[in-house]
Amino acid sequence: MKYAASNKNAGQLKKLVSVLPNQPGIYQYFDNTGKIIYVGKAKNLKKRVASYFTKKHENRKTALLVRSIADIKHMVVETEQDALLLENNLIKKYQPRYNIRLKDDKTYPWIVIKNERFPRVFQTRNVIRDGSQYFGPYTSVMTVRTLLDLFKKLYKLRNCKYNLSKENVENGKFKVCLEYHIGNCLGPCEAYQEEENYKQYITEIRDILKGNISVVIKYLRDLMHRFSENYKFEEANEVKEKLEILEKFQNRSTVVSATITDVDVFGIDIDEKSAFINYLKVINGAIIQTYTTEIKKALDETKEELLQYAIVDIRQKIFSNAKEIIVPFKPEIDLEKISFKVPVRGDKKKLLDLSERNAKYFRLEKEKQKILSKPKESTNRILETIKKDLQLKELPTRIECFDNSNLQGSNPTAACVVFKNTKPAKKEYRHYHVKTVEGPDDFASMEEIVYRRYKRQIEEKQNLPQLIIIDGGKGQLGMALNALEKLNLRGKISIIGIAKKLEEIYFPGDSVPLYLDKNSETLKIIQQARDEAHRFGITFHRKLRSKNFLKTELDEIPGIGEKTIQQLLRRFKSLENVKKQAFDTVAEEIGNSKAVKIFDFYKLKR
Repeated sequence: MKYAASNKNAGQLKKLVSVLPNQPGIYQYFDNTGKIIYVGKAKNLKKRVASYFTKKHENRKTALLVRSIADIKHMVVETEQDALLLENNLIKKYQPRYNIRLKDDKTYPWIVIKNERFPRVFQTRNVIRDGSQYFGPYTSVMTVRTLLDLFKKLYKLRNCKYNLSKENVENGKFKVCLEYHIGNCLGPCEAYQEEENYKQYITEIRDILKGNISVVIKYLRDLMHRFSENYKFEEANEVKEKLEILEKFQNRSTVVSATITDVDVFGIDIDEKSAFINYLKVINGAIIQTYTTEIKKALDETKEELLQYAIVDIRQKIFSNAKEIIVPFKPEIDLEKISFKVPVRGDKKKLLDLSERNAKYFRLEKEKQKILSKPKESTNRILETIKKDLQLKELPTRIECFDNSNLQGSNPTAACVVFKNTKPAKKEYRHYHVKTVEGPDDFASMEEIVYRRYKRQIEEKQNLPQLIIIDGGKGQLGMALNALEKLNLRGKISIIGIAKKLEEIYFPGDSVPLYLDKNSETLKIIQQARDEAHRFGITFHRKLRSKNFLKTELDEIPGIGEKTIQQLLRRFKSLENVKKQAFDTVAEEIGNSKAVKIFDFYKLKR
């Protein structure tokens, strides 16, 4: 349906449009009270603004916007990138009625390195453009505290607010405080600490916050060796303690690929009313920052438009300078000296998949919160709706959903999740190892797991569900039905299958699937159960694969233990990389005798 957008000021507005330039810029619509109701950007101001008044609109809200316009103002800028930034700032400032909601996120914490002599490093929620460096925003205060505690252990930084200018220090304006006497500060206020020494602290902290932890570790390791060679064992031990803290912290980072240096990754998931955008910051192969936000739609914006808004907004918030942005599709914007990549395979595709999963799970969590916050009457209504939509014999107060996981037949597993009164009952979730099926046979695996599940339920006289959901189409549903028949449960428990591609609902013995409305509460509960089973199953499967992956050929070498293997994989990332290293490089990491064993085992040149 299309909506007409008549406007009583049409004649005057067309005159304003006729004199607009064919240049990039932003335009502002005002209502008859003089209030801004919409801000937009355009590559060509005249064409873009004219389009509002020369056609009928698909979206009712857009038609309402056009009817409300009383005045138009514009501003020409040099480039499309300038238009994007200006539009973003004006939306935040005025929050126009017909624009999407962009938040300043002033409540999120940042870590700031103050622009001052002997800079302080602390947490803040206010970003002040005074030349200081801000890192964040962090969605978890615990992350900020962990980092600040790490810096406290590694470095002796001042926390006073004194103005430590050269003149003030030379004139003896300040005296050392308790922090100096208990060893937390080296007393720069009385010139007990040199500025160059303090600057080195700040350089290392800056590298850690940027994700360049390996640079700091290399510097400290070289410093430790220099101290040791000069018989300064006390200083060497202090550096060693710092190294151990840093390496422990580094091991908690999510390493993806050492070849990916400095990139931004954006994943998006949408529903009828909002877009959910996840951002990952990757430095030197490790994810050092993640951030997810929700953008409410205003005029039924497309997925492409919403992603554009998010990219500009988030990069502006976190002061990102990455020259490469990984996205699920190329946005229709040109940003100066920045390339957009849409990967189809490899490590970058894995990163994009991870970001999109984060966006999806963020959406699912929001939906769960809405469901959990609904009163009991609403739960009963939803159960009645499910019963009616699926033609069940009784209310599905207990729903169980099954999903299989395998990778080319390795580690075949299955998951069963339980929903009670439309809410996840996580304590009753179960993982299963597939025992009787060889190879990647999802059909046979489904039959085995369903049979084992309900055979045990019957033997232990536990509650049976009113509805079973099978993640899959007719094939998986048929095998699950076989299992129920063996247990004499066919017809006693309702069972359906859901095929992912078109969200088709299959019933036993019916070749024609049911298509529920995408806004249906029944479909949302089925999807939530299916997605939860997939998440629960895939998490378990990844753990199994990780355990098997760590069991490399290195385990077969006499005298090479698990700790040594972890040390090698942490440093060189893979067994193949270990084999490519020079003997001295490996020996430096694990010692001469162990390196000899590895090189002899693989018959490598020493």
